[in-house]
Amino acid sequence: MRRIFTLTIFVAILQCNTAFGQITIKEDTTVNGWKKGGFFAMNINQVALLNWAAGGESALSSTVLLNAFAKYRKNDTYFETIFDAGFGFITTKSQSLRKNEDKIELNINAGKKAKGKFYYASMLNFRTQFAPGFDFPNDTTVISRFLAPGFLSVAAGLNYKPNDWFSAFISPATGRATFVFDQTLANAGQFGVEKAILDSIGNVVTEGKNVRWEFGAYLRARLQKDVAKNITVVSNLQLFNNYSDPIAGQRANIDVNWENLILIKANKWLTTSIFTNLIYDHDVQVPVKRTVDGVEVNSTGPRTQFKEVLGIGLSFKF
Repeated sequence: MRRIFTLTIFVAILQCNTAFGQITIKEDTTVNGWKKGGFFAMNINQVALLNWAAGGESALSSTVLLNAFAKYRKNDTYFETIFDAGFGFITTKSQSLRKNEDKIELNINAGKKAKGKFYYASMLNFRTQFAPGFDFPNDTTVISRFLAPGFLSVAAGLNYKPNDWFSAFISPATGRATFVFDQTLANAGQFGVEKAILDSIGNVVTEGKNVRWEFGAYLRARLQKDVAKNITVVSNLQLFNNYSDPIAGQRANIDVNWENLILIKANKWLTTSIFTNLIYDHDVQVPVKRTVDGVEVNSTGPRTQFKEVLGIGLSFKF
């Protein structure tokens, strides 16, 4: 079922590529040199309620998004760097300030034309976050922070680049490292690293590992395009299958990270943004509440994670 779901996502991305291509002038591959740009957006949302009979709660939230790229082409060779970052918070009358967005991602790609629209290519991808995350409503227990986790992937394979705004990179040989440079989280075995060895009374005998190494297959499809004069779409799909998982049954689990951003400009500065992020990683344990014999039990397990952020604010391209 998970494979069918993953395949459906990939087909949807390819369909977007085809549909948008019908309204786009093809890339001029004769142009050499650098192409640089990006966009910045800041959204602020506020809800104020006073004696509101229908219920609800006053709230304030804000999100900042940044995308920057530098692309170089010379004849049949290309090099590109793409940086994505986002940070946001939300606060309500009854709840303290907390994050609702936190992301740092760097992609570096290089390739040389093989045949037609295909390139021999290499890729580096790095992801982490800015600030600590907490197990709310408990605001003292840290469950993530900068480089806990951090993900580094290095791959070699083929890149399909029919134009300047879409690419699909596939690699049968990809190395991935998961970093957990918070010893408390590493000792607990969070994010798939090897947890600490404890004695009979719970004292740490051997510290948990800070790095987990994996080797597998990787696919990354990316679309970044102005689909209309005032609408920009950015879609980034990443899939990873771990060959080196010691548990044979878990090799069927594909890690999924799919991000979509739509920017709709009302005028030169005012923009509506819609951001979604779907994640599935079998090694990430998500808090789960379930009922057993009428009793609510707290546990953890792998789950599909989904986030959606809708905002109105200021933005500009550069």
